[in-house]
Amino acid sequence: MRRLLLLRHAKTETDAPSGQDQDRRLDERGHRDAAEIGGWIARHKPLPDLVLVSPAVRAAQTWEIAHEAMKDVRPRPKVEFLPELYGADPAQLLITIRMASAIDPKRLMLVGHNPGMHELALALAGSGDEAAKKALSHNLPTSGLAIIDFATDDWNEVSFRRGKLVQFVSPKLLKQA
Repeated sequence: MRRLLLLRHAKTETDAPSGQDQDRRLDERGHRDAAEIGGWIARHKPLPDLVLVSPAVRAAQTWEIAHEAMKDVRPRPKVEFLPELYGADPAQLLITIRMASAIDPKRLMLVGHNPGMHELALALAGSGDEAAKKALSHNLPTSGLAIIDFATDDWNEVSFRRGKLVQFVSPKLLKQA
């Protein structure tokens, strides 16, 4: 079995001082939400073995804050920043997932952006928790996390509609629970 965790970056400022979208930083709520989702991940093991992060400031900050919330959890995942995750569509993201077969983690996390991450989660989840699928169908919100399992031992076999949505969480859903 392989597990994929899709984490959308946390809430950001509207505009970066530089005017560049990639430079947008987390706002106050984004900092809180990233820490909250990181704490949730730490309490719901197993953790990812490999984390692939968009180099956009907001994605990198989301991972850093979430990772800090997991500080007491071992082993620490391997982390790579991949430029191709910024603005990637579902097909591009699927290629990135399949390329993980070279390292072959059992649990892989992507930290990225909508609309690609939301569209990917919907495209991969052919089955799974119906309530989670319904909630995810509306949006993958900032700091939203979709966890999808695949009945394979090879990332190259991951494909659309073959995953099982195990869980979908967000800071908003955690507050409602």
